[in-house]
Amino acid sequence: MNKKLLKASFINTLPVLAGYMAIGISFGILLSVKGYGVLWALAMSLFIYAGSMQILAIDLLGGAASLISAAILTLMVNARHLFYGISMIDKYKGMGKKKPYLIFALTDETYSLVCSGKAPGGVNKDAYFLLVSLFNHCYWIVGSVIGSLIGSMITFNSEGLEFAMTALFVTVFVEQWRSTKNHIPALVGVATSVVCLIIFGAGNFLIPTMMSITLVLGLLQKKIGGERGE
Repeated sequence: MNKKLLKASFINTLPVLAGYMAIGISFGILLSVKGYGVLWALAMSLFIYAGSMQILAIDLLGGAASLISAAILTLMVNARHLFYGISMIDKYKGMGKKKPYLIFALTDETYSLVCSGKAPGGVNKDAYFLLVSLFNHCYWIVGSVIGSLIGSMITFNSEGLEFAMTALFVTVFVEQWRSTKNHIPALVGVATSVVCLIIFGAGNFLIPTMMSITLVLGLLQKKIGGERGE
């Protein structure tokens, strides 16, 4: 593994490092406040690795939710990953033994980096995708563990920490907006989300939103590809 590969992967994931450390620390603190120690933070971030769902899982643990309720909620919150996975079929083709981990590690931010950017010149594409995914996962784990340790040592009002996840999504959106001239997908996403939120309400709009976005972008595929020069 050469230095150029490591450097490119690390530099390109620095925005995620900042976000994941902040959100991971928030998650760890919230988990600690609910009475779950550092091993819980480590295990959840290592094996679940689903930012917003991990935060929701804290209340599920405390409320003794049924497996069916937890499964339905997880499907609703993470339904977008079904669409992420479909769009990554070509990029992850031929990845061999790396593919299961790459699928597991496909978070919103990793998807953004892998989907919107190409591997730097002279760098192996497969290794680059793997390192980007691995770096981001490590950032999340470290942030969660640090947050858990902080929460176990310091007592304070943790209200509002959940907003860190929203802040990261906004940051990723702004970065993608600035990095591309074609804003149709972003505008479609925002408009569709607002319409579905109004129609279905805050508790039920996620899946209709993802389905609607996929449909609209599919219909506009030629126009979007044309503006990109494809």
